[in-house]
Amino acid sequence: MALKAAILPVTPFQQNCTLIWNDETMRGAVSDPGGDLSRIKAAAAETGVTIEKILLTHGHLDHAAAAGDLAKELGVPIEGPHEDDLFLIESLPDQAAKYGFGAVGSFRPDRWLKHGDKVEVAGLTFDVVHCPGHTPGHVVFFHEPSRLALVGDVLFQGSIGRTDFPRGDHGALVQSIRERLWPLGDDVTFVPGHGPLSTFGAERRTNPFVADENFA
Repeated sequence: MALKAAILPVTPFQQNCTLIWNDETMRGAVSDPGGDLSRIKAAAAETGVTIEKILLTHGHLDHAAAAGDLAKELGVPIEGPHEDDLFLIESLPDQAAKYGFGAVGSFRPDRWLKHGDKVEVAGLTFDVVHCPGHTPGHVVFFHEPSRLALVGDVLFQGSIGRTDFPRGDHGALVQSIRERLWPLGDDVTFVPGHGPLSTFGAERRTNPFVADENFA
């Protein structure tokens, strides 16, 4: 069996929602469905994937706003993020109204995740890596056999997540990246919350915020 993934930029923030699936069973999950549910459902239908789970890296609006509505419509559970992002998830309806996302359904994840947990998606196992800093409850999903990580807003090509939001912590974010992501391996390709893919190795060499040469 093999992991397949399709990236679907959604919302006015062009957030990278990711459809992941097992190519043998054609069952899978959606990570960070922040909005544009019609596009997400159309992509699943076109690919032939049955969505059986929703994964959330963190509780910000562009990543999580539509999760409750999609879960209710499909009758599937929501897993993630870490419980420290509860305050963000509870504020989603107000935030959605503030930023013109329209009405969104309130929800609580069916399973909060912590560092070291495992998440099963259609026979594929993802390791959960808690990476606080951008938000206190941010998690990363890592599929070791495919060397693929869904990192949300922790790390980007050439940048890192913002820490000027409520309960953001720049020092914690840098520590999360260097102590919890780098050890996974330079060859790991990551899907960021926004923008193009990269690898941990490339960011260790060139990212001005977390490159190894800055910490020698």
